[in-house]
Amino acid sequence: MEARDLDVPPVSSNVTVHIIIGDQNDNPPVIGSPWRAHGSVVEEKIPRSTDKGSLVSKVIAIDTDSVQNSRITYQFLQVTDATLFSLDQYNGEIRTMRMFSYRDPRHQRLVVIAKDNGDPALSATVTIKLSTVETAVKAYSDMTEVPLEYDIFSDLNLYLVIGLGSVSFLLLITILVTCVLKCQKPKPSKAAPPSRNSVISDRNSTIADSTLVSNDAYWYSLFLAETRKGKLVVRQPVPKAGSRYIVSSLPRSTGLTETSDSAASTLQSP
Repeated sequence: MEARDLDVPPVSSNVTVHIIIGDQNDNPPVIGSPWRAHGSVVEEKIPRSTDKGSLVSKVIAIDTDSVQNSRITYQFLQVTDATLFSLDQYNGEIRTMRMFSYRDPRHQRLVVIAKDNGDPALSATVTIKLSTVETAVKAYSDMTEVPLEYDIFSDLNLYLVIGLGSVSFLLLITILVTCVLKCQKPKPSKAAPPSRNSVISDRNSTIADSTLVSNDAYWYSLFLAETRKGKLVVRQPVPKAGSRYIVSSLPRSTGLTETSDSAASTLQSP
């Protein structure tokens, strides 16, 4: 801009004026995420076992005003438990400040306000309803949620366990029965060695190990030897009349009659 007077010669001066046109803050912020229909409440589900510092949700608002007026800040307008969630005022991230406890309600209501930097400031709000669940859920693009269930113990495993148990039980019963039968099996009796019958006299003589000791005047010496055929050989003097002796040294399997006959037939006269 130049200013000049009417003198001769005229004198003038120049000045530069910068005019800044300020933007009028006439556009309020618009919530872009989480998306919701007009006037509706956003519902989200999170696992109850969520760790501390986990991202729960994120609010994104857009302002169509100029750069200065379009700066958005976020704040909690309403929260069920202020010690449970935190909100970043610049990026709108909602995170857990601690883990959920059994005392915390299953449903949490969060109201977030997004303000621009205009004067006066304009704002928009969004209501988020968080529901905690015991099992993890997977969200699909069509907003359907399917719980992830894992069938660890299937029917096939059950059948295998029953089969193995039955086989083990039958094997145990078989072993027990075999042991009982083996213990009750009679042992083969060993044949008793041939023994010699006692020599008895009418005069109360004493006989031991095929040797006859008598108080009579006659001494009898018996020499007994078993042959392979089981016969006896007896050598003795002829006893006196009335001094009767019955000598038997045959095996026990031999009858009494045979013993007497054999003893009588083997006596020899001197």
